[in-house]
Amino acid sequence: MAENMEAALERLRNHAPRLMESFFQLHDALMEDGVLDAKTKRLIQVGIATALRCEPCIRRSVSGAVELGVTRDEILEAAGVAVLMGGAPSMAYCAHHVMDVLEELEKESPRK
Repeated sequence: MAENMEAALERLRNHAPRLMESFFQLHDALMEDGVLDAKTKRLIQVGIATALRCEPCIRRSVSGAVELGVTRDEILEAAGVAVLMGGAPSMAYCAHHVMDVLEELEKESPRK
């Protein structure tokens, strides 16, 4: 799925470069440290992606959170708040997609 999403984004970039450039400029500006630090913003992103049940968004936000040093427990707690708000469908996405991404990343780079 990750490869498919990257290919889809590249295809969209080829057909709508201004849209993609503008979106990622906004993304980068909003995800910088501000009143909220970047880790907190990533956790918010994980929660929203889980509540909205967006598998590619979950993959990107969980991966980005791990890159920033966010722990498995922090990610799962943020996803848990999303489950509270999103109900059973969000629980299914948390159990399946959030856990899948965490396990894939841990296999690639086990923490000590």
